[in-house]
Amino acid sequence: MDNEQYAELFLTESREHITAVNQALLELEQGGGGASATAAVGAIFRSVHTIKGMGATMGYAIVAELAHELETVLDRVRRNELAIDGDVTDVLFRAADVLEQAVEAAVAGREGAVVTTELVERLRGMVEHEAGDEGWTVDAPPGDGTLVRVRLAPDTPLKGVRAFIIVQALGRIGEVTGTEPPLEEIQIDGFDADFALRLLTPSGAADIDRVARSAGDVTDVQVGEDEEHAAAQASAPIAAAPRSPTPTSVAAVPQGGAGPGAVPGAPAAAPARSVRIDVRRLDNLMNLIGELVIARGRLTQLAAEIGDAALEETVSQSSRLITELRDEITASRMVPVSHVFDRFPRVVRDAARAVGKQVEFIVEGKDIELDRSMLDEIGDSIVHLLRNSIDHGLEMPAVREAAGKSPVGRLTLSAVRDRSAVVIKVSDDGKGIDRDKVLARAKRDGLVDEHKTDLSPDELLRLIARPGFSTAEKVTDLSGRGVGVDAVYTRVRSLGGAMDIRSVQGQGTTMLLRLPLTLAIVRALLARVADETYAIPLVHVNETIELTADVVRTVKGREVLLARDEVLPLLRLRSLVDLPAYEPRSDIDLEQVVVIDVGDRRAGLVIDELTGQEEIVVKQYDAVHDGPTFFGGATLLGDGTPSLIVDVSSLL
Repeated sequence: MDNEQYAELFLTESREHITAVNQALLELEQGGGGASATAAVGAIFRSVHTIKGMGATMGYAIVAELAHELETVLDRVRRNELAIDGDVTDVLFRAADVLEQAVEAAVAGREGAVVTTELVERLRGMVEHEAGDEGWTVDAPPGDGTLVRVRLAPDTPLKGVRAFIIVQALGRIGEVTGTEPPLEEIQIDGFDADFALRLLTPSGAADIDRVARSAGDVTDVQVGEDEEHAAAQASAPIAAAPRSPTPTSVAAVPQGGAGPGAVPGAPAAAPARSVRIDVRRLDNLMNLIGELVIARGRLTQLAAEIGDAALEETVSQSSRLITELRDEITASRMVPVSHVFDRFPRVVRDAARAVGKQVEFIVEGKDIELDRSMLDEIGDSIVHLLRNSIDHGLEMPAVREAAGKSPVGRLTLSAVRDRSAVVIKVSDDGKGIDRDKVLARAKRDGLVDEHKTDLSPDELLRLIARPGFSTAEKVTDLSGRGVGVDAVYTRVRSLGGAMDIRSVQGQGTTMLLRLPLTLAIVRALLARVADETYAIPLVHVNETIELTADVVRTVKGREVLLARDEVLPLLRLRSLVDLPAYEPRSDIDLEQVVVIDVGDRRAGLVIDELTGQEEIVVKQYDAVHDGPTFFGGATLLGDGTPSLIVDVSSLL
């Protein structure tokens, strides 16, 4: 079998199963006994069994061996022969972690990099092996080579297929010269629980045992002759076996859609209604549709200049088709945030145990969809915030009780849709941020004026997001080095999003991450200032109004805008980009104001003129050293001219 062809599929499916294992382990740890515990153990067993089978089929011996030993322990738990306690749960969590590492290493071609020997022995030590007490039910095949006897678990599904996989696995370390029963009978389940074979190999007994067990569902392996069958082997007939078993004969996937381990002659499966696609292909499609959108803008402009009706109709139809194609490609990249959120309960559990705190973790909005590339980028940032809340936000149980709170801290991760954006919140009911402490540290570092007495939410965020800024009295394994919030703030900004903070001392803290649905194509308002055109993402545009004298006031030396009974700060884009003040050509030539917002923060951005709306393709923008920091990217407009994209979050 060409492993590379299926390696990525194996990796993806194994990750999903390991996530399911972690979720079920958490339920098992928190849910007590009864039906819920039985269901959790069953879910873990099924996921581990699937990984074992896939690993064996792929030839990943270490993965299969570890999964097999873990499965054996779980089987004892299912049969009520092994009680679940804290020690057993800890071993199961560790096994899940090591299994994940083994899968990653195997796919990367570094299978030996993960040492599982000690863990495998510990798992075996948890099980009182009774296999091997009964006699072997088949004779030894005569001929040359080492005698190998293999006994399968009583409830092994498709045992003929499993036995054939074992024969193939052993064939990769030597030559199988004979089997008992014959290989044809093995493949059609023509044996009871055990079978035997002869193997010409330079490998030792330990390696033979390991390879045989790696295929899974093996309860006992005996390597070497036994006196009972030694005398009989000279007269027994030889059952020929293939000299070099070919793994593809088992793993080949027929047209009907049957997967590895399918039984020959079984009814074909129903046609698949979905396929797995490499994210890189989706990225390439998005890049291509982005270039097509740019070309569409140019084509539309040229058609308008030429003025040919037939050409304009054709361009209009093409534009509609390109829009539909873009929407379909964008939709194909959208995945529920649960793809990333599902791994966080385990993160929270481990972090809470590390600092001796009790945490109730709640996840909301798991079905909200986000661009896959955006989701992958933001995962580590959420981990930073969760760990920060556990370490700095939530108090120790005794401290919480003394303050009249439940000893169990509440940590909530939620996702909600807000127009063309997704807002992710990490909230805790802890002690909140001590503004006085932050202010004192900021004064000591010379970051704020010595006479300042309070911090606004925006000032608070900008301070704690500074590299190296921390009020922690000691550094822990989780946080305290002043890099967590800084890393999150930088990452969110780089993705075209915004970050906000809300904290009430004694009640808790909420961190908000506002992210665009996709990174590639957005709709923008085009604004002209002098001879330059800038793009303002429509997701941050509330309304546009004319700048007349009656809506402008000056408060404490700063211009403000009176809009719908609100007083908003006024920002002039000309001033921000160092252009001279606006000079109207006539009395009716008025500047325009774009009311922009990010979350609860709003302001008025003054521009010369609005030139329209356009779908723009966001390109990376490398800012000039010491240049403006309020541009979040660049794009090409329909006429081919470049335009900078305003990063609204940096202005508010």
